[in-house]
Amino acid sequence: MEDEQATDSALRQFWLRFARHKLAVAGLFVTLLLVVIAILAPLISPHDPKEVTAIFSAKPSAVHWLGTDQVGRDVLSRLIYATRVSLIVGFVTVSLYVTFGTLVGIVSAYFGGWLDMAVMRITDMFMAFPFLMVTLVIISVLGSNMTTIILVLALFSWPGVARLVRGSVLSIKQLDYVKAGVALGLSTPRILFQHIFPNAIGPIIVNATFGIASAIMSEAGLSFLGMGVKPPTASWGNMLTDAQSLTVLTDQPWLWVPPGAMILFTVLAINFVGDGLRDALDARQ
Repeated sequence: MEDEQATDSALRQFWLRFARHKLAVAGLFVTLLLVVIAILAPLISPHDPKEVTAIFSAKPSAVHWLGTDQVGRDVLSRLIYATRVSLIVGFVTVSLYVTFGTLVGIVSAYFGGWLDMAVMRITDMFMAFPFLMVTLVIISVLGSNMTTIILVLALFSWPGVARLVRGSVLSIKQLDYVKAGVALGLSTPRILFQHIFPNAIGPIIVNATFGIASAIMSEAGLSFLGMGVKPPTASWGNMLTDAQSLTVLTDQPWLWVPPGAMILFTVLAINFVGDGLRDALDARQ
């Protein structure tokens, strides 16, 4: 009972610290709204995002609120469905590399010695690769689709998490309660995941939040370059591909302003949430 009360009190204090950051609260609201839009896309989308009509590059109207693109597809419907792609890429990519990076960092720091040295050299090797060049080569070989993008982004993102977790665990494992657990003969998995991991989770959560925004930006950039999600599947990045034309930039803003604005507001919202989490999880607050 006392443990439950302590947990409730800690969560309440965490929320109060988070709520002080007004932009973070607004960012959380926007992020949750985007999640709802992605889930309910088939219900709220006014048209089939892949349906090609005879109305090419039409201006916004009562039928097509954000107009149509150059092959007659409804821009609003594509914008709504593209939310799914961006959020799936962001959340799945981060889930993969944060899980792997956390495991690698915890094991490396706890056991130390030759294992720690070998793991750190491997992370150095991955971090030394020119990210964009290697990513483009891998995608061109394996094919540009959402699965490939997620795997490639996760492949080159885990070293940062591994280093972050390693640094936290190196300091935590020197604390008295960890040494007491070792002296009492507690199993290694129990020490790692019941005593060390919960005290290192704060920086991991903050890093993951910023990682989601970074993954969304990376997917949009790759799709804009034609190396990401391919049409007719809607993506904010491939919707911006039409903006490479000067005519579209000047005369057809409904083709590039909406997806550009969605990328901007989504990344800002998630980064604001990350700022709020960082402040709320700071022990000095």
